[in-house]
Amino acid sequence: FNLRLGEYYPRLTATMVIATELCALSEYRIYPGNGKLFIRRDGKPIMFGSSKAFSLTMQRKKPAKLVWTQAWRRLNKKGATDAVIKKRARRTNKVA
Repeated sequence: FNLRLGEYYPRLTATMVIATELCALSEYRIYPGNGKLFIRRDGKPIMFGSSKAFSLTMQRKKPAKLVWTQAWRRLNKKGATDAVIKKRARRTNKVA
C-alpha cells in the first residue's frame, strides 16, 4: 500500500495579484512604477501610461481618432470578442 501525496493533494499554486491602473487616453494597463499621474484643477487624478498619451491629452486629441487606442478599435469594430459578436437572424418562412 503506497500513497503518493501528489495524487490526492494537488500542489496549491498562489497567483500574485498586481494592482494595475488604466491609461486615461489609450485604456492600456499601467503597471506599478510606470506612467504619469496628472491631477486636474478640479482635483480628479488622471493616469497616463506614457508621455505620448500625456502629450496627446494636453493637445486635446480625441482617443477615438488615434488608431492605436482602444477607443478607436471599439469604434471601428476591431478585435471583437465572442460575447460582442452579433448573431445573424434567420428569416422565417411561411408554411403553407
